[in-house]
Amino acid sequence: MRVITLEDHFATAMDRGLIPKPAGSRAAMLAQLDERVGYSIEEGLLDLGEMRLAHMDRAGIDFQVISLTQPGAQGYDAATAVPLARDANDRLHEACEKHPTRFGGFATLATPDPAESVKELERCVTRLGFKGALVSGSTRGEFLDDKKYWGIFECAEALGVPFYIHPGPPHPLAIKAYFEGAVDPMARAAWGFAIDAGTHFLRIAMAGVLDRFPKLTFILGHLGEGIPFVLERMNSHTERACKAAGLKKNIKQYMCENVMVTTSGNFAVPSLLCTLMTLGADRIMFSVDWPYERNEWGQEYLKQLPISPEDLAKITHLNAQRVLKL
Repeated sequence: MRVITLEDHFATAMDRGLIPKPAGSRAAMLAQLDERVGYSIEEGLLDLGEMRLAHMDRAGIDFQVISLTQPGAQGYDAATAVPLARDANDRLHEACEKHPTRFGGFATLATPDPAESVKELERCVTRLGFKGALVSGSTRGEFLDDKKYWGIFECAEALGVPFYIHPGPPHPLAIKAYFEGAVDPMARAAWGFAIDAGTHFLRIAMAGVLDRFPKLTFILGHLGEGIPFVLERMNSHTERACKAAGLKKNIKQYMCENVMVTTSGNFAVPSLLCTLMTLGADRIMFSVDWPYERNEWGQEYLKQLPISPEDLAKITHLNAQRVLKL
């Protein structure tokens, strides 16, 4: 059975050069993450060859769709973000050209410059063969529901490629209000990332983006960033607001018709079953979140799933092949 993953990350020398050298509590946190997975995450991010392929082979992963790790190009001004995105896309394209049967790419977009993002997305899809785009969190505190970013969505729909909303750290004011002090570890992958990415998509949906671009597909990681678990309640409490805003559909319909979710780093069987019952097998794609999670953990998770062979095939590869046109 073919296995495809599509939330797996890399870094570039330019990207790493923009990030302050970790010290103090951040350095300790990164060391703990390395200890958790049993290898250097930084080395994994910077490798687009032997190390990455060896980790894929050990876990039986056939094809990996790769994207720039967060903060991506979202946290910088346009003068920095534009060359960062282009360099990342060029470096990733080189790796995909070298290993065309193993690697695919999601475009990095310099969203601080929306017009340039449109040009870069078109270049990446039409000239570099990339499978879609991925953004990491808000753009310097702004979510993409703002209409100045809608040209990016128009381009993605016209090209027929999906748009992956990956988490970033919550807004600094939100971190201060909700995660300061002893709960600081909850601000990132444990909880804050899900709040960030889930809210990002909900803002986009309620702004009317999917009415304007009804053929556009969004992808959410980590089994939908918690939304499937609360979708019925969410829908009940927002349906009237959606109608008042003139939206053509409710939140549940947008989730079930315009969103794919991946399993990235959320290897809990009950969570998968909830998502399966809420969205259906046609809306779920396998992913790992390498190198932040071990590929072997994802493979063991697949073996535990109490689902039909038909649904397993959809999750491991058939849905990804359909959505990404592999």
